[in-house]
Amino acid sequence: MNLKEVQHTFHKELDAIYKKEEIDSFFFILTESYYKVTRLKLAMEPNYVVENNEPILKALKLLKQEKPIQYILGETEFFGMPFKVNEHTLIPRPETEELVDWILKQKLTTSNQQQIRILDIGTGSGCIAISLAKQLPSAKVFALDVSIEALKIARQNAELNCVEVQFIEADILNTEDRIQKTKDLKFDIIVSNPPYVRELEKQLMKPNVLNNEPHLALFVEDTNPLVFYKEIAQFANNKLTKNGMLFFEINEYLGGEMMQLLEVNQFKNIELKKDIFKKNRMIKGIKN
Repeated sequence: MNLKEVQHTFHKELDAIYKKEEIDSFFFILTESYYKVTRLKLAMEPNYVVENNEPILKALKLLKQEKPIQYILGETEFFGMPFKVNEHTLIPRPETEELVDWILKQKLTTSNQQQIRILDIGTGSGCIAISLAKQLPSAKVFALDVSIEALKIARQNAELNCVEVQFIEADILNTEDRIQKTKDLKFDIIVSNPPYVRELEKQLMKPNVLNNEPHLALFVEDTNPLVFYKEIAQFANNKLTKNGMLFFEINEYLGGEMMQLLEVNQFKNIELKKDIFKKNRMIKGIKN
């Protein structure tokens, strides 16, 4: 079976699940990853045959089960850098790239010209912390997560991208734990993309996300959807330096509630920001 025949098999098996353009995208991502065969090469050599079809046919089977292609390959790209991912980490999203870009566009200075200190809470794959460390080589970057398995991947990603990040295993919802693990530390920037999808919103999610990505990193109870934001805002009040900045990725439906939360916690210059899809997706506050 040549690759063109494999591509035909992809459409035969997947047309009922995915859009045709998406299927072709999957196919060419896999041919380049497994065989170093690009879309252009296959167009020029339509009868191109590979010795072993097994990897791509195995991937086809997983795609039919709606497993995300990033998990099939074990990697993805974020902010122009490679990241390993698995079932213990969320797949980084373009909206989160926008959050990183927003942070980088701030005037990042400290009052006494000391090294800028940044903390990423709920780091997962480490994509936020590592991207900031790469772009701000003079900064001291910390990354916190409750998941030991996620931190294993994050450490691998820091090494893969040749940056230094100090990882902290801690439960941000456990006051005693977070105080103990971050004692004597102060930060100029705290950023977090915590769980924010309400249980009632599960019905809006695609099966490939719902059935594969870690629910620990996705969902919160309908009755207390801002549980992580409340704890992190209180934590940030104690841990941010004067005029330090707090950044969140947020649930698009809870922008007003997030504005109120930061106001209650006495943050100033609060700014709600839309993503490229015109959804309220990010918020920033400055500590008094």
